[in-house]
Amino acid sequence: MAFATWDPFREMEQLRREINRALESFDLDRWSFPFSRFSFLPGRAAHAYPLLNMSEDADHLYIEALAPGLEPDSLKVTVVHDQLTISGEKHPLSKEGEIEAWHRNERAAGNFTRTIKLPVDIDADNIKADYKYGVLAITMTKAETAKPRQITVSLC
Repeated sequence: MAFATWDPFREMEQLRREINRALESFDLDRWSFPFSRFSFLPGRAAHAYPLLNMSEDADHLYIEALAPGLEPDSLKVTVVHDQLTISGEKHPLSKEGEIEAWHRNERAAGNFTRTIKLPVDIDADNIKADYKYGVLAITMTKAETAKPRQITVSLC
């Protein structure tokens, strides 16, 4: 009588194949961000708007968020501990009652909020945010504890 051995990796591989098979029947292209009209609905891709780049140098952390078509007054930038939140509202270009039929409606509108974890500690009193030509540029000064320090090595 032969005993069958349990292989957890074989079980995981079988589960992966079943999940892939289930997802193949679901139309994922319909929901792909950033071209989805549903980008601002809760539970959809709202957590991925605005698209952004984050970079740093020795003294600063830089964020550039692509957010065209916003009123600058609707933008709100907040920092709490190690989290940056960008929120605002994107208004529709036309009035809903004036349109009889849409031929294309690819521009999403509504409220958005995006929160990201900052990779370094920052000086919360030294943050600058500018909005120009649809790009929100945020410059944050790193906290002294996050800046690189040169350590001298002494000979013994």
